[in-house]
Amino acid sequence: MFEILLPGVILAGFALISASGLFVASKKFYVYEDPRIDQVEALLPGANCGGCGLAGCRSLAEHMVNQKTVEPPCPVAEAAIMQQIAELLGLEASVQEKQVATLLCNGTHENTRDALEYHGIHDCWAAMVVTDSIKDCAFSCLGLGSCVAVCNFGAMRIENGIVVIDEEKCTGCGICIAHCPKNLLLLRPVSAQTVVVCSNTDRGPEARKVCKTACIGCMKCQKVCQHQAIFVQNFLARIDYEKCTNCGDCVEACPTNAIEMRGQEVYVTA
Repeated sequence: MFEILLPGVILAGFALISASGLFVASKKFYVYEDPRIDQVEALLPGANCGGCGLAGCRSLAEHMVNQKTVEPPCPVAEAAIMQQIAELLGLEASVQEKQVATLLCNGTHENTRDALEYHGIHDCWAAMVVTDSIKDCAFSCLGLGSCVAVCNFGAMRIENGIVVIDEEKCTGCGICIAHCPKNLLLLRPVSAQTVVVCSNTDRGPEARKVCKTACIGCMKCQKVCQHQAIFVQNFLARIDYEKCTNCGDCVEACPTNAIEMRGQEVYVTA
């Protein structure tokens, strides 16, 4: 009988020793985790887009709690959410204006022609392996949707050969910017309604040959701007959004309609 029970006793002894070892190790190597990390993560939108520069919402929550800061802010979260997080951590949240992605191109099918008939992989980076552009304008949006594919918020679509951005849905996470091989996307404050919808730095005559709405570097916009908010560099108009008041003078002065107003209405600020 004893010979039958002995193996069971030995196994029970080993199990007890192992359990005791695990218990001691769990106490000795226990790493405290601030419960506020879970609370902050629950407040964040959970997009895990990486727009803040960290791996995801959990990493951002850990950073905020451990470093006692709300910087960098979540570009997706609304101001009210960031205020809640700041109050939870006993900090003061800075008010930041919403940013939206903007396409610096108006190379639609009507404005520029296709230089070739592309039948490759439906991806901008793949097309760039074959050719610099599938349109006459080498600076044009390829319209193959690499940016659309990475947008987690359904804010982008391809329409008439170029990317169209829904500013209501856009959260300003900025992920799409890194996925444009032409560098045609940027983030701008949503209140900054004036946009140069062109990236062509060729001289005026060459630019106009390949796109009807190309900026020709004529400097008419620069001359009429009373706030020195628009300037021409390398034959291309550029906007200083810290100075721009959305007065619309440059839009009216542009002979090629290369400058547009975004949003519902033009307004002037002091």
